[in-house]
Amino acid sequence: KYVSVVNSGSSANLNAFMALTSPLLGDRRIKRGDEIITVAAGFPTTVTPAIQYGAVPVFVDVTIPQYNIDVTKLEEAYSDKTKAVMIAHTLGNPFDLSAVKEFCDKHNLWLVEDNCDALGSKYTINGEEKFTGTIGDIGTSSFYPPHHMTMGEGGAVYTNNALLNKCIRSFRDWGRDCVCPSGKDNLCGHRFDKQYGELPLGYDHKYVYSHFGYNLKATDMQTAVGCAQLEKFPSFVERRRHNFDRLRAALADIEDKVILPVPCDNSRPSWFGFLITVKEGIDRKAVVEYIENHGVQTRNLFAGNLIKHPCFDEMRATKEGYRVVGTLDNTDRIMRDTFWVGVYPGMTDEMIDYMAKTIKEAVNQ
Repeated sequence: KYVSVVNSGSSANLNAFMALTSPLLGDRRIKRGDEIITVAAGFPTTVTPAIQYGAVPVFVDVTIPQYNIDVTKLEEAYSDKTKAVMIAHTLGNPFDLSAVKEFCDKHNLWLVEDNCDALGSKYTINGEEKFTGTIGDIGTSSFYPPHHMTMGEGGAVYTNNALLNKCIRSFRDWGRDCVCPSGKDNLCGHRFDKQYGELPLGYDHKYVYSHFGYNLKATDMQTAVGCAQLEKFPSFVERRRHNFDRLRAALADIEDKVILPVPCDNSRPSWFGFLITVKEGIDRKAVVEYIENHGVQTRNLFAGNLIKHPCFDEMRATKEGYRVVGTLDNTDRIMRDTFWVGVYPGMTDEMIDYMAKTIKEAVNQ
């Protein structure tokens, strides 16, 4: 029902998380020291807002070849401090929304879907197919140039909850209490006649601040680009699916040497990329170097294992500020053995076939 456009996907995640810290949410508000269940195998800005605020990320391992959260570990991750689950649909492959939503409902937790890499993905829950990002309490999107659609730079935060929307808008727009859009004044008719905090009676509501907010807005020019992109978006998604399917079929004969990606049950992914994990005896570094040297770009699965990065050095040393559930064996394997290639809709079948040929040569060298 409600969408707030912002200036990036990372800002969208920041905006979504901070909305859950609002005093307006009462007992469900996230406070410093509360825990957020997430994964370490992904992009850092799914986790960064929680750490910067002073909440505690609780890291759960993922499954291969879906590369999403291992839902069998959710109950083990839960504690009396848990307030939310905030995870991404990895490269367009939806996580097990049925299991995660059931877990969140059972424990009265917020669910934030980082949908930045999955715009257009669908998931069937309770017999109804829905877009990812619309099943949890809040969804986020990114419109960075390589993503499913672009505004040059941009993002969005969306929810069906009117109170959450109020919090999202406030944090996006400097923390102000007024909900009037820019250029509009006194839509409520009470701009100068109410009492707020310890301010004088009638203090201009346009300059009353109920949160410590940011300026995360996008420009009109960016949103104009986004509107034009929306018209083309369905064809982008279909081409990404076509490219993914063609590449997967072409690589089927090397499954003795690599693990190919598998969609989550009950899902119809809008693929952002094609993940490949090399099996024992295959050196990812050598494979990636060969592919790159033959004109095909590759990427790691973002942070691989975020906990291993320099930003965690102090936290690892003090063993404070985060928690790990069990082991992160698959996360570590992804860090060592996984890479991905694109399925950008502008690629032709000939380009996809060349990519497949190059990957097979790299694995068999």
